[in-house]
Amino acid sequence: MTMKRLVLTLTITATGGSLLCSNPTAAQIPPPAKKAERVEITKGPEVELSKSHLTIIRWTTNNPGASDVHYGVVHYGTDPKELSQMAKNPITLNQSHPESTFRVHMRGLEPRTTYYYTVTSMESNGKSDGVKSKVRQFTTP
Repeated sequence: MTMKRLVLTLTITATGGSLLCSNPTAAQIPPPAKKAERVEITKGPEVELSKSHLTIIRWTTNNPGASDVHYGVVHYGTDPKELSQMAKNPITLNQSHPESTFRVHMRGLEPRTTYYYTVTSMESNGKSDGVKSKVRQFTTP
């Protein structure tokens, strides 16, 4: 009986020690990717969805690298020369992918109205990725 208890105690101690000393999660997280020399829009921007309560603008860039969290930003308005409104959404970059897709949700738009917009992206600290689209347009339903 004592030998069984000793083996059980050793097994529990060894298992607990190996769980406390290893960090498998840290081994799976790649370091931040090197900042891209030049970020370019490779697809879009385009309207992914336009409903009465929500419009989503989507575009893809080469992976901007640097910090893991970036923001997609849409500057918009009803006059192409006055894009004074802004919407933005965060994304977490997959550092092992060559491209990143941004989706920005725009809410509270007026129905049957033409909006003009440009897109850009930035790091979580507010530093621009240095990319900006031409002015595009869409009309809400």
